[in-house]
Amino acid sequence: MAIFKLTSSLQFPSVSLAQPDGLLAIGGDLNPRRIVLAYQNGIFPWYNEGEPIQWWSPDPRFVLFPKKLKIQKSMRSMLANVDYTFKLNQNFERVISLCSTVPRTMQTGTWITSEMKNAYIELFNLKYGLSAECYYKDELCGGLYGVLLPGIFCGESMFSLKSNSSKYAFIHLVRYLIQMNVQIIDCQVYTSYMEQFGAEMISRNEYLKYISK
Repeated sequence: MAIFKLTSSLQFPSVSLAQPDGLLAIGGDLNPRRIVLAYQNGIFPWYNEGEPIQWWSPDPRFVLFPKKLKIQKSMRSMLANVDYTFKLNQNFERVISLCSTVPRTMQTGTWITSEMKNAYIELFNLKYGLSAECYYKDELCGGLYGVLLPGIFCGESMFSLKSNSSKYAFIHLVRYLIQMNVQIIDCQVYTSYMEQFGAEMISRNEYLKYISK
């Protein structure tokens, strides 16, 4: 099965034509219109420095239904601690920069290139990007960012400078998304980190039904 090469034309092939690992196409650009179109069709960009832009649509898809959120007992004291506060969209650029630089266990390097940073900052300025932030005594210590579309939040990356701070931000974000009537949170591919919150696998077709609403 061939991998499609995108041109300047603002379109994607059908996700049913993706490779078994989910790779659908390469090339194109990170124009905000293209990225939003990708998310609207169950596609996201993901590639490493020095590689061409790669567009993915895995099957199955790893998602969290907000109302199925699981909160670990170990988080209860932190959630009640008044030294921690939650904020939305107060420091998007700082959040994405920290997501690209804060080391993670069992991971070297980052896929959040300068090109990706600039694209998602532009998305934020166009009211598509969202950052969820955890502050400890008014100092940013954890958070995440992603893309918010009607009914769906597509999570991209997290960081923590203090233990469990990204969990704190995520739990508060899910509560906010429930109020916003968001039906599904796209976690893209499996991670044990998100599984502890209740994320689960669904078929790509089922996922597409949710985003088509």
